[in-house]
Amino acid sequence: MKLTVFGATGRIGSEVVRQALAAGHRVTAVVRDPGRFAVTGPGLDVVRGDLHDPESLRPAVAGRDAVLSGLGANRRADAAAGITQRLTGSIVKAMDAEGTRRLLVVSAGPVGPEAPDDPFFDRLTLTIVTRVLKDVYEDLRRTEAELAASALDWTAVRPVRLVNKPRTGVYRTAVGATPRAARTIGRADVADAMLGMITNQATVKQGVCVAY
Repeated sequence: MKLTVFGATGRIGSEVVRQALAAGHRVTAVVRDPGRFAVTGPGLDVVRGDLHDPESLRPAVAGRDAVLSGLGANRRADAAAGITQRLTGSIVKAMDAEGTRRLLVVSAGPVGPEAPDDPFFDRLTLTIVTRVLKDVYEDLRRTEAELAASALDWTAVRPVRLVNKPRTGVYRTAVGATPRAARTIGRADVADAMLGMITNQATVKQGVCVAY
């Protein structure tokens, strides 16, 4: 497949690029500074993109089978300003203009529904985290609302607490729901899940939680 990855310098985005290349896909990585992008390999094109300018993104999404985004706010101030929603909105406009339909983005577990019958410790932890990072999650909720209002075949991938560990390929996914005791997920497995969802019609126009 021909794929485009935004947020390719991030920890999830770079994993998406590496795994997609290893699977034999043709990948376009959109970054601010191509000279600082460390991933290399056959089938990779690295291009500079201005995510504040949807028109400039059109060549990067034209003719692609799917677009994947690992974009997210790095600072709470950015989240409060709605940075993820605005940048994702640029991608949506560029894809609309080019007729590219499949989009997968990284959201977050707390944006989805609460898990049924979660243990007390998990519910308490979720309450604390949600309060501390409320601007981040509100930005992601607005991002998902923008996707829902679009004509794209979108999927919001909702990882729970992210950890660094090698890809296992063994994790739980829940379409429109949150698994019980969903505590952590490795970034490499989030990338694995995103790539696996590209052709999964059950995930289209849905939020999908990913957790061990």
